[in-house]
Amino acid sequence: MTIREQLEEREIEHLSPYATLSKNSKGRAREEEQCDIRPVFQRDRDRILHCKAFRRLKQKTQVFLLPKGDHYRTRLTHTLEVSQNARTIAKALRLNEDLVEAIALGHDLGHTPFGHAGERALNNVYHFSHQKQSLRVVDCIEKDGRGLNLTWEVRDGILNHQTAGHPHTLEGQVLRLSDKLAYINHDMDDAIRGGILTEEDIPADLRRVLGNSCKARLNTMVHDVITNSMDCSEIHMSSSVGKAMSDLRSFMFENVYLNPKAKGEEDKAVHMIEQLFDYYVRHPESLPLQFQTALENTDSSREQIVCDYIAGMTDPYAVKKYQDYFVPEAWNI
Repeated sequence: MTIREQLEEREIEHLSPYATLSKNSKGRAREEEQCDIRPVFQRDRDRILHCKAFRRLKQKTQVFLLPKGDHYRTRLTHTLEVSQNARTIAKALRLNEDLVEAIALGHDLGHTPFGHAGERALNNVYHFSHQKQSLRVVDCIEKDGRGLNLTWEVRDGILNHQTAGHPHTLEGQVLRLSDKLAYINHDMDDAIRGGILTEEDIPADLRRVLGNSCKARLNTMVHDVITNSMDCSEIHMSSSVGKAMSDLRSFMFENVYLNPKAKGEEDKAVHMIEQLFDYYVRHPESLPLQFQTALENTDSSREQIVCDYIAGMTDPYAVKKYQDYFVPEAWNI
C-alpha cells in the first residue's frame, strides 16, 4: 500500500460522513497517474501554490490601491487569511483540509490588478468576473496554456466561492464563508490603520454581538460557523451572528468600499485598464507570445485573450505598460 493509499484510508476512518474523500473525487479532465505520496486534493494545493499566478498576488490590490504602508493587505495576504480561516473551520468539522485549502489558495487567481476597480473596468469593456477568470487561469492559462488540470471538486469551489455561488461540497461552502469572514475583518483592520474608520464608528449593536475588535469579531464568527455546522449537511451561521455579519458588511460598503477617501484613485485605475484593453484589442501583436499563440490556436475571442493578459497583470506592471503606450518619455539628447 502506498503512502497516498494509507492517507486515503485515514480519511475514511477519521473524517466526518459529510466530508469529501480524496478517494471519491470525480477526477480530472485529463486522466493522470496517481501520485504515490499525495492524495489528489493535496496535489492540487501544491500545483496552485507553485503556479505563477499565485506568486503575482503579492502585488495586486486588496482594497487600498498601491498602499505605501508595509502592513496593508494585498491579494496574497488576503488569500492566506482566507485559507487559515477555512482550515480552522474544516479541521473542527472534520472536513477535508486539503480540499478546502486548495480552493482557498486558488479562489482569487483570476483577480485583476487594482482589485474590484480592475474587475469593474474589464466588465465595462467585456463580460468579466474574477471567479470565472480564476477558473480560466487553472484550466487554460497556466503552464503555457496547458492549465493545472485540477480535480472537479477544487474547480467547483473556485467557481462558486462568491456569495451567490452554490458549491457542491461542504469544503466549498466553508471557503465561501471564510472568504467573507476574512475580507470583512481584515479590510476593517486596514481601514482603521489608514484612518478611514475608528473602532467607535462601528455601530454599538454590532459590537455587542460580534466583539469590540477585529480579532474578537473574527473569533466570534469562526466559532459561530463551527458551532452551528457541527455534524450538519450544510455550513451556516446562527441567525443573530449571521445578521450582524451581514450588517457589518453593509457598513463596510457604505463607509469603506464606496468611500471617496479610500477609493479616490479608482477612477484612474479603471481608465488605465480600459485604455490598455482597447490598445491590445487593436494591437494584438503587442501581446506576449503565449497570448498570441492562444489567439491562433484556441476558439477564444480576441477580447477574451486580452482580458486573460490584463487580468494577470500586477498593479505595478499594469502601470508600466500604460506608461509604455500612453506616457511620452523625455527626449534624450
